[in-house]
Order: sequence, then C-alpha cells, then structure tokens
Amino acid sequence: MQARCIYFLERLYLLLIFGFIATPITMIVIFSFNEDRFPGFPWSGFSLRWYEAILNEPMVIESAINSISVGLSTALGATIIGFLAAYVDYRYKFRGKTTLNLIVAIPPAIPPTVMGIALLAFFARFGLFGELKAIAIAHIAIASSFSMALISLRLKELDASIESAAWNLGASRIQGIIFVILPHCRTAIFAAFFLSFAISFDEFMIAWFVGGLNETLPVRILNLLQGQVSPRINAIGTLVFALTFSLVASTLWLMRKKQPTT
Repeated sequence: MQARCIYFLERLYLLLIFGFIATPITMIVIFSFNEDRFPGFPWSGFSLRWYEAILNEPMVIESAINSISVGLSTALGATIIGFLAAYVDYRYKFRGKTTLNLIVAIPPAIPPTVMGIALLAFFARFGLFGELKAIAIAHIAIASSFSMALISLRLKELDASIESAAWNLGASRIQGIIFVILPHCRTAIFAAFFLSFAISFDEFMIAWFVGGLNETLPVRILNLLQGQVSPRINAIGTLVFALTFSLVASTLWLMRKKQPTT
C-alpha cells in the first residue's frame, strides 16, 4: 500500500511539473487562434487571422527564410564536424585527446551574451558582421558539441574490431568509414542533423549580436515585442514551437531506434 502511494505521488509530482512547463506554451497556442486582439477568456471566436497576418508580412517571411537558411547550413556543418570529431575520438588514441574533447564541449557552456559579444568583435575584424554566414558559423560552433555527443553514443555500440576486419579483407580506411561506420551511425547522423537545426532555429542572443540587419525569426519576435503587444507573436510562437517540437521528437525517436549491426 505504501509503495503504491509513493508511486502515485511520484506520478502526480511529474504531472505537476509537466503542467507548469507546458501551460505557457499551451496558452500561446490557444490565443494564437483567438479572434480578439487581446488575450483573455472567454474567447471572442476562433480565427486564423493572425496566421494570415504573419504570412502577409514581408519582414516575418524574410526572417523565417533567414532562419531556415542558417538552420540548414548549421545542421549540415555541425553534423559533418560532429561526425568527424566523434570518429576521431572513437578510433584514435593520442596525447591531448581529453583537451580536444573539452574544447569541443566548451561553446555550449559559455553564456550566450558573452559568446555573442566575443563573436561580434571577431566577425567585425574579418568583415563578416551582419552576414548570415556569420550566424551560421557561430551556430555550428555550438551545435557541433551536441552532434558529436549523439554520434559518439552510437559509435560506442560498435565493436572496433568490425572496422578492423573490413581493413583485413582489403577495404581502405575510406571504404571502412563508408560501408561500416556510416551505416551503423545513420540514425544518429540524422538525429544530429535535426537537433542541430532545432538549436540554430531557436537561438536568439548570438544571432542578435552578429546578424545586424539580417534578422532570424527569434530576433524578429523580439523586435515585435519592443513595439506593441501583438497576437501575431502567438501565431509565430506556435509555428516555431511546432517545428522545434517535431525536430526534437524526431531526434529522440531516431536515437531510440535500434540500428542493426553491420
């Protein structure tokens, strides 16, 4: 009886925490469909007018395109760098390996404000300030750590002797990577790609510092908030949440999926 009571209290505690976290997001989604300009209950009616408003606003569309462009560049670059770093960590032993892993893990631990100011000074020196490529490079530096971590988890499940066996059978190192390592890491690579895209798409502070006039969607939301409170923000937030949730859910699904051993 006592164990069942503890089990019930644990589940109730988790439910309360989840409700506390999810309530603001739920309110944003609900009010994005409210016809009234000002959020409140009861509803004045169901409407898609705020979604139509953001689709007819050029600056929102432009910032969304910027976010997608930067996100795809970040996802591709971070996945490649993450895979290479994970493979080096998996295959080779060398002096300074721990230091290298520490360097890769540092960028996400740096406060975004500090990182943004440092990158602003760095990109300004090379004439990259205000360029979308600057935002993508900064996001790659952050997302590569997560990409490496995801792919490393999958590589640890692979017996190192399998790749060695491929070499003994006449495969080159490149062929070993293509036909042994990549198939084994396929789901982790896609998961790293989706997660890197989500990280880039949601990131605000660094994009605000180094993007200049090239706004990403989170930066555009901030600029909308600096004016008057608009229901359009709820509509944008709902779309951003839906995309981010889909990407993170895909990442979790791929990492849970069992990859057959090659």
